[in-house]
Amino acid sequence: MSDFEHVFEQPPEGAAADWTIAQNWAAYTEVEHQTWDTLYARQMKILPGRACDAFLRGLDSLDLNAGGIPDFEVINPKLQALTGWTVVCVPGLVPDEVFFDHLANRRFVSGQFIRRPDQLDYLQEPDIFHDVFGHVPMLTDPDFAAYMEAYGKGGQRAAGLGMLPNLARLYWYTVEFGLMKEADGLRIYGAGIVSSATESVFALEDASPNRLGFDLERVMRTLYRIDDFQQVYFVIDSLEALKDETLKDFGPVYAALKGQADLPIETVLSTDHVFTRGTQSYAAKGGRFAA
Repeated sequence: MSDFEHVFEQPPEGAAADWTIAQNWAAYTEVEHQTWDTLYARQMKILPGRACDAFLRGLDSLDLNAGGIPDFEVINPKLQALTGWTVVCVPGLVPDEVFFDHLANRRFVSGQFIRRPDQLDYLQEPDIFHDVFGHVPMLTDPDFAAYMEAYGKGGQRAAGLGMLPNLARLYWYTVEFGLMKEADGLRIYGAGIVSSATESVFALEDASPNRLGFDLERVMRTLYRIDDFQQVYFVIDSLEALKDETLKDFGPVYAALKGQADLPIETVLSTDHVFTRGTQSYAAKGGRFAA
């Protein structure tokens, strides 16, 4: 967590009990607005033909290219009219129970800050560009919106059962780094990919990672890393199918998981639906931007 600056033990001064703060849109500087515009323009050169239809429709619906960092007072009425969700500002990473409560009530938490101009290519800590550009367009889709609400409610239950590490893997491999089948091939819907210029290409086109069919129990067993490109991506059939998986009773899944070992990231099982068996060459060369 050493690379994360916005981490607090309790709500900092000025934050409400649920950790929310005012966005204070008027306080953003011209440099910060320009940073958003630069990041937005760069991604839109890459994402057509790579991002899923729902993501691209969401961008249009919310008009996130209106110029500068979006004002939540402007985008929230549009989002709420579509799926009942709103975006709320928080000072940084929030405790699990706070995060799950917001999701369960169709509130998506976003950081207030934006990365510096010298951090355009990589920032481990999620900022407002990752949170709003990466996540919020997908919340305009009714199936994905329902999935996220169900995830929040499921998180509250998982915490009581000691299964949060397994549930976190589901979020990681879907909401953050998920791929989806569409008529023209695999497409991106995960926020960690669509907000990254380099991983948007790597996730679909590089020979290194495995690309495997989504299976709930399999995903919950699979380890992950937070500091580099992924070594495996899981592919869903559709957002509706993802929603349906989440609305099931996870009790039997958790019971089955208790008797099984975690799976290393690069594992390919004989039971996997393999879209691409990767070379794992990127990880073998040492990772981040390896030549």
